[in-house]
Amino acid sequence: MEVTPGRKQFYSNYMLLNPKKASFFDLTALLFSKNLKKRKFIETSIETEDSFWYRLVIFLSTLLQKFLLSIKMPMALAGQTFEDMLNLFTNNGGLFGLIKKVMTGKVVIPSREAATYVSAVGYTDLRMDLDKQIIYGNSMYYPALAIMTCKAVYNNAAYNKSIIKNNWGMEVIGFYNYWNDYLRQPDTQVVMFRNKTSEHDTIVVSFRGTQPFCADDWCSDADLSWYEFPNIGKIHSGFLKALGMQKLVGWPKFVVPDLTRKAPLAYYDIRDMLKDLLKNNPQAKVIVTGHSLGGALAALFPAILFYHDEQLVLERMEGVYTFGQPRVGDEAFAGYMEKNLNKNGIQFYRYVYCNDIVPRVPFDGMFKHFGTCVYYNSKYQAKVNFFLQHYIKFKIK
Repeated sequence: MEVTPGRKQFYSNYMLLNPKKASFFDLTALLFSKNLKKRKFIETSIETEDSFWYRLVIFLSTLLQKFLLSIKMPMALAGQTFEDMLNLFTNNGGLFGLIKKVMTGKVVIPSREAATYVSAVGYTDLRMDLDKQIIYGNSMYYPALAIMTCKAVYNNAAYNKSIIKNNWGMEVIGFYNYWNDYLRQPDTQVVMFRNKTSEHDTIVVSFRGTQPFCADDWCSDADLSWYEFPNIGKIHSGFLKALGMQKLVGWPKFVVPDLTRKAPLAYYDIRDMLKDLLKNNPQAKVIVTGHSLGGALAALFPAILFYHDEQLVLERMEGVYTFGQPRVGDEAFAGYMEKNLNKNGIQFYRYVYCNDIVPRVPFDGMFKHFGTCVYYNSKYQAKVNFFLQHYIKFKIK
């Protein structure tokens, strides 16, 4: 959390919350004092915050993060046990099948690394095959492929490789677990694959979303911390870190070597793989997708490409498709994204289901959505909303 000498090299303003340092007294004092710098759990370039309601939201965000961190270990243990039990029942023919196999000593113990092991999210929808009626050229082809990919990436590497190759008949590029410089551990999962036919050549990049029993993921969604980048806007810090922002130096065009890293950084590794693939395959196009937290990373990926002026990847990027995506930046950032998406001819579709809470966080007072919103009500009837997109275009003209 300490301000480092190199930090000002890559951003102008910042507000970082550290729930581990938040005492009950300090949290309560926030509600009655405008001076943010007096709070030990807030590191910020902003001296005061006049809005009581914004301070209240910071209070609630930090309190929620403290609670989540306090149950981090039992939450993870409960989640893993729950998934193991689901797979135990499935692999042994249900409850009665399990009882029968216990009596005969033939119980099948699920392996967490097996292609047949399904995550808790995977159990919410066990469909594995693509809709064969939705083919390339259909306007729903990319969204349909994207949502199935978003569901698959919640599962392990073996599951993803099996479903992509055997069920979808596509080429697996890889399943990756990327490093987070700030958490000091691998924390971002991505699957990449390729659908190459005589008609088209599409490379898909899919970021894994919020794991239901991972406190760190939920803290990232609930956090209000941000960095402000000159001529870009304010961006959610947790999502930047998960995408591969480098500690001390931020977003230089190339990775600064660090011997303590035990895995590559997501953005840089994916970008470099895409550049190699696109150079060697002139007809190949790219789509990027993600659900929940993964949607936020999918939204930020082209933002850093814009920042680095990675023309090869941008020219070949067909679209970004996110599902249940939280807000990732302020109105200035939304304007920056709209301007550059339009300039580069990249479609951005954000799918929202009914009263899903995740697309409504973080707090709407500062963070704003961008792109075309496709909203589905409880009856799965879709409505396309261009209002924000047109509003921002008007503002930046």
